[in-house]
Amino acid sequence: MRFSDKRNFRRWFITISSLIIIMLIVWNAVAFFQRIKEEERQKMNIWASAQVYLDQVDTDTGLDLYLEIINSNSSIPTILVDENGKIVDAINIPTEITENEERLSDYLQGLKSTNEPIEMDLGEGRINQVFYGNSPMLTKLKYYPLALILIIILFIAVVYFFYKTTKTSEQNKLWAGMAKETAHQIGTPLSSLIGWTEILKTENVNSTYITEIEKDVDRLRTITERFSKIGSSPTLEPEDIVERTGESFEYLRARSSKLIKFSLNMPDERIMVNMNAQLYSWTIENLVRNAIDAMKGKGDLEIKMKHDSKNVYILISDTGKGIPKSKFKQIFEPGYTTKKRGWGLGLSLARRIIEKYHQGRIRVLKSEINKGTTIEILLHKANIVA
Repeated sequence: MRFSDKRNFRRWFITISSLIIIMLIVWNAVAFFQRIKEEERQKMNIWASAQVYLDQVDTDTGLDLYLEIINSNSSIPTILVDENGKIVDAINIPTEITENEERLSDYLQGLKSTNEPIEMDLGEGRINQVFYGNSPMLTKLKYYPLALILIIILFIAVVYFFYKTTKTSEQNKLWAGMAKETAHQIGTPLSSLIGWTEILKTENVNSTYITEIEKDVDRLRTITERFSKIGSSPTLEPEDIVERTGESFEYLRARSSKLIKFSLNMPDERIMVNMNAQLYSWTIENLVRNAIDAMKGKGDLEIKMKHDSKNVYILISDTGKGIPKSKFKQIFEPGYTTKKRGWGLGLSLARRIIEKYHQGRIRVLKSEINKGTTIEILLHKANIVA
């Protein structure tokens, strides 16, 4: 059995065992409630029998036991009704209710729906009825299973939150470690390339070749800086997001297939946002490349920007295969990918950059299968005092 299978087995075993334990506890609480309820009915039967006996005897001697039985009912709310439906007596009921006929009548209706009445045959066709409710202890016990379930749910929620927080913390450490290691690994050959470029400049080499090499070196330097920022808290500075988005757009358009029809719809004015320009451009590149992959290298891709008094919205739309609604949130999870060769890190990185570093929001705004997808980025405008 593989490690992942063992881990899944343990999770299912713990989950099922917990559910069984919860069911046993609840079942035992319900059974306990019913047992006490039956005992209270037996007490009320004895109480009613004592009432019948006292009504029928003509002597006051030897009645101590029956009086003690009657007086023992000190907690169960009881209303005694005669054969005409008139209330004869009310026991263990608050005074503010017994002194108000309307409220007492309503209280009686509540008792009728709580327990079956006990009949008292007083002879000569007189049959009184005893209506009774649950004692305070039984009423509290009635809600015990519900309280128990709520406590268990709260406990599970706390455990889940702790597990989720721990998992997120581990993922963050993994992200930081991978990013720093990647920056380190790229940095070593990059330094060597810069040195070789300087040597080539002193040789009789076509300057065009050197210019292209320098472009690639600058690109590698940018990638290294991006990874180094993922492993730490990047510095945010006021930037014109219109200009930065346009730069990323032009860079991607120049390096993409001619079968992709690019369009850019941007405001004319400057819009300042506190951002890290390198990480933001990385996000745009990731989203555009995912859109191109979804269209299999052929289709329409639009970057559109709109804004209000507080926020700016960047919409990236494609005409690709679309995303099922059930996957709208899942696509941003680490490791999720539909590609045969892919780690599923691009969109996860985009969410981390936008939401954690820039305190913004990224989401699938809309998507239709075989029609296309629109992903929305929300960023807050910078508060710049003139």
